[in-house]
Amino acid sequence: MGRITEGIKHLLIVNVLFFLATSLYGDQFYEWFSLWFPKNSHFAWWQVLSHMFMHGGLMHIFFNMYALWAFGSPLERMWGTKKFLFFYFSAGLGAALIHTGVNYYHVYQGVEALVSAGGSESEIFQLLAQGKYDQNWAQIAPPQLVDRMLESYFTPAVGASGAIYGILVAFGMSFPNSELFLIFLPVPIKAKYFIPALIALDLFSGVTGYSIFGGGIAHFAHVGGALFGFLMMWYWRHNQFNRNRWDQ
Repeated sequence: MGRITEGIKHLLIVNVLFFLATSLYGDQFYEWFSLWFPKNSHFAWWQVLSHMFMHGGLMHIFFNMYALWAFGSPLERMWGTKKFLFFYFSAGLGAALIHTGVNYYHVYQGVEALVSAGGSESEIFQLLAQGKYDQNWAQIAPPQLVDRMLESYFTPAVGASGAIYGILVAFGMSFPNSELFLIFLPVPIKAKYFIPALIALDLFSGVTGYSIFGGGIAHFAHVGGALFGFLMMWYWRHNQFNRNRWDQ
């Protein structure tokens, strides 16, 4: 890949600094900078950006930063730093928007099921605001809806994965015939096949709730980052915007 580009270098530094600070301060940093559901008392406006620098563990940050370097480097060299950073943060914010929208759907789907069973919406939200829930909820409403409601309300999102998925889409559209290797499948796969398949797996996992990569993954954030990345690439191509360097 050659010398590390300026934009990616600064992103790597900030992500590592956040990771070290999280290792020192733990729960307090997660509470301040992760992306919480907007009705959760921990939510703050800056989290739509700060969550992109938070990670849940060493392997989480390692794979995200490796992907940022591997797939982002050729894009930054092609676009320039300013345009690359604009794309990166736009994809990350788009991922946060889609993730939060899906969480709203899950929360209110669960609330509506409880209200239909005789519950009070105001009492439900009052209990949730206290960080509590009624164990009887799973007895009067479909348990799957209740579980998704609680998970969406109480589980914060962390990581740069949404922005990374936008980068993956841009890489695939810019270098479709580049051959990629998977650790568990040492066979070259062209980017134009691999990246759509990866996004399709995330969409499948988000819709069905079954994840082949394990739990705790914000699948719709991945899909949201990919969607916003595709829309920006489509717009730039049709307006020839991608031929202009912002830093010249």
